[in-house]
Amino acid sequence: MINLMANSTSQTPSEQPIIVDDFVAPKCDGLIEILYQDDDILLINKPSGLLSLSGKNPLNWDSVHYRLVNGQKGLTAAFAEAKLPHRLDLGTSGIMIVGLNAIASKHLNKQFQARTIQKRYVAMLEGCLAVDEGQITAPIAKDKLLFPRVKICQSTGKTSLSEYKVLERLRQPCRTLVQFTPITGRTHQLRIHSQFIGHPILGCDLYKSAQSEHMARRLQLHASDLYFEHPTTGEKIHINCPHSF
Repeated sequence: MINLMANSTSQTPSEQPIIVDDFVAPKCDGLIEILYQDDDILLINKPSGLLSLSGKNPLNWDSVHYRLVNGQKGLTAAFAEAKLPHRLDLGTSGIMIVGLNAIASKHLNKQFQARTIQKRYVAMLEGCLAVDEGQITAPIAKDKLLFPRVKICQSTGKTSLSEYKVLERLRQPCRTLVQFTPITGRTHQLRIHSQFIGHPILGCDLYKSAQSEHMARRLQLHASDLYFEHPTTGEKIHINCPHSF
């Protein structure tokens, strides 16, 4: 196992520009798949390209939460009290847990706050990683000049740790399928950590090389596994959802 430590620093300008977020998410034709359902929780497979929560911009109304509360016509029922104790980025697909009532949602929120819920992801990276497993320990800070991006910064960044394990090495072009276990939960952590070690995630529009964004039609990052305690029964649950890239 190896450790990869950042050594870069960034300066913060005395005057920050006004940030205008005029992003409009493209229409998402992918559907939410229900993997498990009971009276208290849903486990769903979020499609890539769908917001977790509706945005402030009225054009960004479509989201996981909107579809759950209103239902997917002809496919899934409406869950009026659905709450999301965690989110996935727009381009990330995979497992999300949903609370279906106030008590269950509160219990799930406490598990996430206590970091007792473990998440694993799979990602396709540009190039071939030389080492089979390791850790990336590069501190992450907000990038006030390039919103919504984050940056690696030794002086202002928060401690961030991602563990990875190589699942498969592919050729023509050279790519590496890895399993990620984020120990911390910083914004865009896996995406910027992958770029930091020189192997950005394919399809990523924010943290990329000259060619990595164009090597895939979508962000090839998928939440594949979730380990948690059922908020009512206390049962230890592990759910797996295979990726589609």
